[in-house]
Amino acid sequence: QVQVVESGGGLVQPGGSLRLSCAASRISFPAYDMSWYRQAPGKQRELVAIITSSGNTNYADSVKGRFTISRDNAKNAVYLQMNSLKPEDTAVYYCNAHWVNNYWGQGTQVTVSS
Repeated sequence: QVQVVESGGGLVQPGGSLRLSCAASRISFPAYDMSWYRQAPGKQRELVAIITSSGNTNYADSVKGRFTISRDNAKNAVYLQMNSLKPEDTAVYYCNAHWVNNYWGQGTQVTVSS
């Protein structure tokens, strides 16, 4: 059974940093485009960052210059380094694996508050 599991969320003060991790199992990980999405209360799920199977990256305008997505194919893992966090970054963050199939993790809560 395919598993996509996020970790690393939590409560952080404005201006702080967090690093999210996502581990995927039972998929041909290097072939998958990996993405981070987020969903705030009352809002639609939105794409935050994507890293393709070839290593190309793209970011939502709202996080450019603050967030960095990376992957480690040897560990079947993708990461999201989040710096200079703002209250508006508060959301549940989801990991997505996309190729011939589409898999989602269960999400991890990120709360930015003083």
